[in-house]
Amino acid sequence: MLVVEILFWVCSGLIAWTHLLYPLYAAAFARVAARPPRSADILPRVLMVVAAYNEESVIERRLENLLALDYPPELLRIVVSSDASSDGTNAIVERIAAREPRVSLLVNPRGGKIQAQDRAVREQAGDAEVLAFSDANCTWAPEALRLLVRPLADPQVAYVCGQLRILDADGVNKEGAYWRYELWLRGNESAVHSVTGGNGSIYAVRRGAYVEVHPSMGHDLSFPYRMVQGGGRAVYEPAALAFEKPSTDTEEEYRRKVRMFEHCWLIVLRGKMLRRLPPRYLLAILSHRHARYLTGVFHIGALVLNIDLVARHPGAVLYWLTLAVQLGALALALAGKARLPVPFAALAWYYTLVSWATTKALINYLRRGVPPVWEKAAGSR
Repeated sequence: MLVVEILFWVCSGLIAWTHLLYPLYAAAFARVAARPPRSADILPRVLMVVAAYNEESVIERRLENLLALDYPPELLRIVVSSDASSDGTNAIVERIAAREPRVSLLVNPRGGKIQAQDRAVREQAGDAEVLAFSDANCTWAPEALRLLVRPLADPQVAYVCGQLRILDADGVNKEGAYWRYELWLRGNESAVHSVTGGNGSIYAVRRGAYVEVHPSMGHDLSFPYRMVQGGGRAVYEPAALAFEKPSTDTEEEYRRKVRMFEHCWLIVLRGKMLRRLPPRYLLAILSHRHARYLTGVFHIGALVLNIDLVARHPGAVLYWLTLAVQLGALALALAGKARLPVPFAALAWYYTLVSWATTKALINYLRRGVPPVWEKAAGSR
């Protein structure tokens, strides 16, 4: 009986810690112990890498956007590293490269995003001082690159991610609301030491700090902690803006997150995340990544254990109350699934799906591993 009670409160406490208490802790430390990087207006030579797989619907727009950035043309080169695209992507890039010498195409055998990025860096970096990366389906603000490289004026900073804004994401899909919360937390982590995760739409790495990771491990999660393990910092520059469409609905977002979390579990379980980290950043990794990805497991555990406790002690008011809270939250999520006009119902359904996505991804990873190749989310194009 005591073991069941302990496990119930551990599961409940870890849910509260990762989603509420840790963010408040990070915000408090950001106010009293901030260490902002020494940013300055610098203009390093940049290689921009865009990994692409069958992106004919967006690649021309992406290149025209990058070519129009407010950055000295002679200091920016752009390479599209095509992961064996079988549509018109390569032809479009070749057409643009024929009139614009800053653009080049690198065609790879099908091997996944990371292998395409690695080969572009190995063969195209040349004299570049900074490597910038962008997804094919996003758009950068004109000054984004100038602002993105500013924190690299601080020699301790090895990695910078910008701010991705989700466009029109306040309808059925609540990705926008979640993402605003995530960016707030990311800003607090960056102010204290380093972010625990980035995003593939807009980030830059000092050339000497670039590392090749396992082909199934994405840069978003693996690069920040690898930079810290190497003695540097991974920071967030909110003024460097990129924009991207969300998935068309919450269910499509769920499928995308399952694929994403499969790669996250590979990194968590095999990526040696916890080695050589300073204590405060280690706490951030454990709280924001490990505990967050286990949220679905904690919720399932808390519900099952709560039902067992009520059955064992039907007179225990506290456990009836905690069970009512959990069942009420599930009812609110189901109202969101049914698209009923109930306050916070859509957000509750989004949270439930994302929490289950982490668990489903863990099951998938344990059953079959993670392939290095990926399929794009059509609704975000």
